[in-house]
Amino acid sequence: MPQFDPTFFAPQLFWLALTFVTLYFVMSTVALPKIGAVLDERQRKIDDNLDKAAQLKAEAEAAVAAYEKALAESRAHAQSVIKEASDRLAADAEVRNRELAARLADQIKSGEARIAEAKNKALANVRDVALDVAGATIARLVGSPADNTRLEAAVASALKEHGK
Repeated sequence: MPQFDPTFFAPQLFWLALTFVTLYFVMSTVALPKIGAVLDERQRKIDDNLDKAAQLKAEAEAAVAAYEKALAESRAHAQSVIKEASDRLAADAEVRNRELAARLADQIKSGEARIAEAKNKALANVRDVALDVAGATIARLVGSPADNTRLEAAVASALKEHGK
């Protein structure tokens, strides 16, 4: 193998050094600056994207905070509207209940008055009917008409005994 022959070491080392220097020069002046530029551009894009993402995140957080604030305000407003409507409806119901209670009380009073009047009429009729029945009964049993003053006294005492 000629590579291991010591007589060829000097030219091999010369060509090795020349190739190394040439490749080193080409790599350092042409390829590495392009690769560095590409890496720098990528890093710049990544940093820009991260900055943009942070900015968008801050905007989103601000929008969420504004949304939550508006939601809380609308809930508070809705609660106040509901409370106001509930209070108004309760007041209206109370007024209607009072009016209904007053109307029912008037109807109850007039009904009680009518019942008392009917009771009085019935009691007056009971006395008259009792007098007629007692007179007719005595007339049939005795055969002659009864004395009206004694008959009225007897009916009055009988009604008094029964609490009428």
